[in-house]
Amino acid sequence: MSNNNNTKVEVGFIWQITDDVLRDAFKKNEIGDVVLPFVVIRRLDCILDGLNETVRSTYHNFKDKVAEDKLDPILRKAAGGLKFYNVSNHTLHSLKDDARNIEINFNNYLNGFNKEVRDILENFQFDKIIARLIKNKLLYEMIDAICKIDMHSDKIDNHDMGYVFEELIRISNEQSNETAGEHFTPRDVVALMNSIMFSTEKDELSQTGIIRTIFDPACGTGGMVNLGKNYILDTLLKDSKNKPTIQTYGQELNEQSYAIAKSEALITGEEANNVKHGNSFSEDQFQGKYFHYMMANPPYGVTWKKDHRFIENEALNPAGRFYAGTPRSSDGQLLFLQHMISKMEREGSRIGVVTNGSPLFTGDAGSGESDIRKWIIENDWLECIVALPKDMFYNTGINTYIWFLTNKKQKHRKGKVQLINAADYCRSNKKSLGNKRNEITEDHIADILKLYTNFETTKDCKIYNNDDFGFYQLTVEQPLYDEKGKKVLDKSKKPKPDSKKRDKENVPLTADIEKYFENEVLPHVPDAWIDFDKTRIGYEINFTKYFYEYKGLRAASEVKQEIVTLENDIATLLNELLN
Repeated sequence: MSNNNNTKVEVGFIWQITDDVLRDAFKKNEIGDVVLPFVVIRRLDCILDGLNETVRSTYHNFKDKVAEDKLDPILRKAAGGLKFYNVSNHTLHSLKDDARNIEINFNNYLNGFNKEVRDILENFQFDKIIARLIKNKLLYEMIDAICKIDMHSDKIDNHDMGYVFEELIRISNEQSNETAGEHFTPRDVVALMNSIMFSTEKDELSQTGIIRTIFDPACGTGGMVNLGKNYILDTLLKDSKNKPTIQTYGQELNEQSYAIAKSEALITGEEANNVKHGNSFSEDQFQGKYFHYMMANPPYGVTWKKDHRFIENEALNPAGRFYAGTPRSSDGQLLFLQHMISKMEREGSRIGVVTNGSPLFTGDAGSGESDIRKWIIENDWLECIVALPKDMFYNTGINTYIWFLTNKKQKHRKGKVQLINAADYCRSNKKSLGNKRNEITEDHIADILKLYTNFETTKDCKIYNNDDFGFYQLTVEQPLYDEKGKKVLDKSKKPKPDSKKRDKENVPLTADIEKYFENEVLPHVPDAWIDFDKTRIGYEINFTKYFYEYKGLRAASEVKQEIVTLENDIATLLNELLN
């Protein structure tokens, strides 16, 4: 079951189990809920094969002699230094020897695992799955089926086990595509992110003894960081003699997604404790930790009202994550972006984040959203934004974008932001998966990457200075007139403003305000003036404006011919139906 980039990992056993065991008892979109935890257990069971007797005897020798917290490292040592073990008298194979008592014995077997494994199974809500298998008299059949799959390390090494698990996650998410977008990012989108994110890193990562970290604060099932690691080792450095040590980290709020991410780390030899459960805003499990690479697809338009007090309090702290500003409470995407920026390694980090259009332009000058954009751009962290094709995700067809940020910009990129319009770089799926109707192929990725690396202005690529996204928002006042048509004056004999005629004008930061006002405003309202005390600076990124192409009106003769053709087609169709 070895893997390379040109072959698909063989996971046909999932369909065999589906057909032989689960088909009538579980819906199609529930298959992953059953198979994934059983794959985890089977992998652990295979790895522990040959170690169980030592672990059991060690357990019985020490269980009444040392405290529970001191017993755990002793049992890990007995398990050959593994981070998991099982002290029960059972294995998956031995459970089949006593079919009559398989329910009791299986529970004893599960309870024999160390606390970390039990925690994973609990977050899988595995007890509910077992209850349904028992109700449908399928527990024995399921255990028998999973035992037919050889997951010993000499058959599937840790690296390939990662591919197996990722493929299972992909399949199970596509089976339940109505909710997959909440916790699952399509692999073609991640592949594009990886190609751009790591395109500048090859020389550095090829050096001897390199250790690098990848973090996702909304990691879902862990796919992004794992695919990022695989990309570095199997694609970027495929022919390199030196391979870096890549350590993956993640935090996830959803219990089941957390269980999947943590179990994958466990069964592939990663540090499972690097995957944490909890709210990244109010329960940051990685305080004081910095990362070399960060990737995320945080939820779109999800409220953070329940964390409002905590976040607003932290926003008052100049050393806090959210001091630059807070967005409206109905959408936390820019909070995730700030959270990730706060964890950039001082020696240099790169960040890739998928968002919808809201973080680009929502919020007027002086709003939290605008202030956050101002902070990011003025600190010269924003490197590139790629507009993705529509219909790329399973549960939404809206416009989406990948932001790339870094605190180690290349010299020719300093003070500049690259915008890439990749909206047309896709092809239609052969079969729609929820709202995912388009896919980005390897050729498309290569073309988009070329736009990025060339760093030249083209039809689909624009290069702007940081200041080009900023603007002064001017408050333009006009005088208030009384019933007699005379200007109403204040105590200092200056005209009072008419609030009903008050207007706002956005002027580029690079423009001369006085000249702009003289040329663009006064010709239309000669008695207007600017209230400079109300002037604010705003930042927005308007893709539509930057990539707008004027299309003239079509010739009337062309439109007329189309109408005639359509009428003829309709008439022909009606004749065929009637005859």
